[in-house]
Amino acid sequence: MRLITHLRHVDLAVPDYDKQRDFYAGVWGLTEVANDSGISFLAAAGSPEQYVVRLRKAAEKRLDLVSFGAASPADVDALAGRLRAAGAGLISEPGTMDTPGGGYGFRFFDLDGRTIEVSADVAVRAHRKLEAKESVPVRLSHVVLNAPDIDATRAWYETHLGFALSDTLAHPHMGQVMHFMRCNPQHHSLAIARGPHASLHHISFELRGLDEYMYGTGRLLRAGVRMIWGPGRHLAGDNTFSYFLDPHGNTVEYTTELEELDEDAWHPHVHDFSQPEVTDQWGTANPMNELIAKESFNDVDRGVFVAPPV
Repeated sequence: MRLITHLRHVDLAVPDYDKQRDFYAGVWGLTEVANDSGISFLAAAGSPEQYVVRLRKAAEKRLDLVSFGAASPADVDALAGRLRAAGAGLISEPGTMDTPGGGYGFRFFDLDGRTIEVSADVAVRAHRKLEAKESVPVRLSHVVLNAPDIDATRAWYETHLGFALSDTLAHPHMGQVMHFMRCNPQHHSLAIARGPHASLHHISFELRGLDEYMYGTGRLLRAGVRMIWGPGRHLAGDNTFSYFLDPHGNTVEYTTELEELDEDAWHPHVHDFSQPEVTDQWGTANPMNELIAKESFNDVDRGVFVAPPV
């Protein structure tokens, strides 16, 4: 039984906090909704989530945590019980949370040592429908994580958190390199990418539509933000993509029109990403190569099996 409903937020620790905060609350188009001595909470205009990114000032860059939603406190308790019985490392027991919007949740380590949070009953934030030409993120779309053994990590998320496989990317010489995982009808809220170490691959933000996605891409280019790949349209998920680097070298994506699946009828595909139309149906993006791939390996994550202090 699937107990997780959706992706809530991704939390980053950053040495150059002011520069990161200026980037996300500035040209990237999020809104700072709370700030507490070296911690910034940033919301997306069209999202009911209290925040979609949290930045924390720290000596070392790391992924602090990935947060998912559940439908009820009972589901949170059931998930905690399931993980406890399986011997997974619980960081905290389910209880009241003191982050913006409150709620009831707990934290635990996944197979690769990332901190994952699951919560329910978080207050809904006042949000709105974006207007035409508003090129700021509507919501958080998905997060992609690097793992040395993507099959083991995929199996862990399927077994313990109820994620389902949507599609896989493979290469004739490299084998399978990415699993797209879903927790609702959206093609993926999570993907597991093959990398040399556990780290953040990228965070993706949904824009209102194609025009807004292109306006946003153009705004970032004009601002001198480095685009590493795009603009284009993937085959798996059928979504558009423009990948940029934030000031600390984390890859962040603007996307739109991510595919919604009929889960009862869907069967996972294995796509050969050595075929150009698999990585980019439009043919407008710079070709995928090893240098682009390495950008998203990111640095070795210093937060593996170390819970964030807040």
